[in-house]
Amino acid sequence: MAETTKLPKDIFAVEVNNHELLKLAYDSYLANARLASATTKQRGEVRGGGKKPWRQKGTGRARFGSSRNPIWRGGGVVFGPRGNENYTKKLSKTAKRVAVRQALTLANEAKKIVIKDIKTTGKTAEVAKFLEDNKLERRILVVVDEKSPELMRATNNIQNILVIRAVYLSVYHILNADTIVMSPAALPALTEWLGEENA
Repeated sequence: MAETTKLPKDIFAVEVNNHELLKLAYDSYLANARLASATTKQRGEVRGGGKKPWRQKGTGRARFGSSRNPIWRGGGVVFGPRGNENYTKKLSKTAKRVAVRQALTLANEAKKIVIKDIKTTGKTAEVAKFLEDNKLERRILVVVDEKSPELMRATNNIQNILVIRAVYLSVYHILNADTIVMSPAALPALTEWLGEENA
């Protein structure tokens, strides 16, 4: 496992006073990925109900003009989702960078970060052997500076492994990973993106 001294302290050893920002960044990632796919029909969109169920007066029952009234079974839905809801949550660039630095700090403190380069010619067996030799199991996050076709082809058929570029790291990916395998070439990219001079 990587030690704090081998990593930039302004990224991997920052002060984490509380976890409120981490929670905001985590929820923001999930909310921004949410699709407004649920939709319901209002009373004017439900099929049928064109005929008045019974006459207006004289039956002793309440007056109704349509069997698609929302209080009837099979009627429309009041205030239901319409498929145009906006669930996105905005977080400033500065806040996102601070949150990612805090998440990386927590991962480093938990000894989750491994600084190694996965060398492969595109064969899944090579990556599987790398994971076995380093005793890496469960959810693995591979952080690289650039995705190579060989690495993507070698990891596509391995379960619970995600390859992501350093500049696209998120709090969600970092906190959900049991191990973070980071290539040495990804560190300069992280420093350029998250370094204090760019904060």
